[in-house]
Amino acid sequence: ASFVMTLGDNNYNAGEQTTIDANIEQHYSRWIFPYVSAYPSTTRKNIFFPTLGNHDWGTPGAAPYLNYFTLPGNERYYDVRKGPVHLFCVDSDPHEPDGITVSSPQALWLQSALAASNAPFKLVYFHHPPYSSAVHGNTWDLQWPFRAWGASAVLAGHDHDYERIVRDGFPCFVNGLGGNTRYDFRPLLVGGSDARFDAEFGAMLVEADAEACTFRFLDLVGTQIDQFTLPSAPVDEPE
Repeated sequence: ASFVMTLGDNNYNAGEQTTIDANIEQHYSRWIFPYVSAYPSTTRKNIFFPTLGNHDWGTPGAAPYLNYFTLPGNERYYDVRKGPVHLFCVDSDPHEPDGITVSSPQALWLQSALAASNAPFKLVYFHHPPYSSAVHGNTWDLQWPFRAWGASAVLAGHDHDYERIVRDGFPCFVNGLGGNTRYDFRPLLVGGSDARFDAEFGAMLVEADAEACTFRFLDLVGTQIDQFTLPSAPVDEPE
């Protein structure tokens, strides 16, 4: 099953109702359901799973975003299972009513939801990166113990570049190359920064089955810039 997930800032510049058509519908209408629009849609079930970014919160209460999408849970943070992949969407913005710290109701929800899942791959995604070597840098409040809670990987945005950060075998991806002004990396990289790219816009293609999950970053013309494969179970080290 194919689906689309986003890493926030879906609707520049202030998450307004008047810009949804241009920023979201004209590009993604075929994956979104239900909604009313002049753009065609070929799906009868929603296969578009966004997360809130700071620009989506630019309008009070993120009302246009929450009114437009029909998502599970409270729509700000939720989970959905798609075959071997279980998605856990988190709202990393400080406007989140249920908080973004490790002891917040939202974090407690995530910990419980991850523990209850038997999916081969559990992907947690949100907007503000826990670790990043670019302009915004680390988001301390979001450095939750994702691996200990059972997550397989974290995906975030906010910094307008691509970076793969791997710490103790646990991958954290930053991908904000969806179309706005690209950012430069800082001279001092965060620990575990294994791959970086900011020369062109692009997107990630993630493919998974019961055995492995492969993350690829492709630039605007489809050239593969980076690849990382995660096995479904820890691989025994040779003696």
